[in-house]
Amino acid sequence: MSLFRKSLASLGMGAARVDTVIQQDVLIPGDTLKVDVQVHGGKVAQQIDNIELALCCHYKEDVPTSRGDSQHRVETLTQTCVLAAWSLPYAFSIAPNDVRHFEASLALPFNTPITIGESKVWLDTRLDIALAVDPRDKDRLTVRPDPLLDGVFTALELAGLRIRQVECEAADGFALPFVQEFEFVPVSGPYHGRWRELEIVAYRDEESLKLWFEVDRHQHGLSGMLAGLLGRGELHRYCELPASLHPQQAGEQVLAFLDSYT
Repeated sequence: MSLFRKSLASLGMGAARVDTVIQQDVLIPGDTLKVDVQVHGGKVAQQIDNIELALCCHYKEDVPTSRGDSQHRVETLTQTCVLAAWSLPYAFSIAPNDVRHFEASLALPFNTPITIGESKVWLDTRLDIALAVDPRDKDRLTVRPDPLLDGVFTALELAGLRIRQVECEAADGFALPFVQEFEFVPVSGPYHGRWRELEIVAYRDEESLKLWFEVDRHQHGLSGMLAGLLGRGELHRYCELPASLHPQQAGEQVLAFLDSYT
């Protein structure tokens, strides 16, 4: 029976399982993510070689495709990006029905996507068990803008703009293979009737918040063009805000910058 149970455990049946408990309800990029990794023993004793954690998100990428003819098409694929990965070097044996706790503090990268619209971020936890199916746990995170970006969004909202869509789009020239793109539409205020939509890409590091803008004044619509323009170096509406700036000042500077171009 013991050998049979070990065989089942190697296939994932009656094996140890992992459950990661996130200590915070809401995070902002740059925060410390505190977790309690709980390992629950199965029906047999098992050796755990390591605990692996990965912070992940999805992004969209347009990939050229061909169906064997002369016509070239573009297919939009959903890719997975590992934003950060950690290894907890805890090798241990867990007895049947035992529970072990491992606490960890993980630094959330500055450009972790904001979880609004279609943007999702999750923490993937995996137990490394030799010659067996590795147990996994997947936990969604709620990520909100940092104070500087929140100040910009607040100013845009007060000026009558509303977020319509948020997506992570593939782009070249950045540490990550994508950028997060925010699409705003004017519903009232000074830009209503002047703009059809405003697209913004935000990129943050320790020193500053970098912003790229594209404004559509016509009816054809931009919708996803900004990341492509960035990749080709064709976008020139750009401003940089120091990290020490007060959020309200950040919003005021962005509105003044947009007015100067439009």
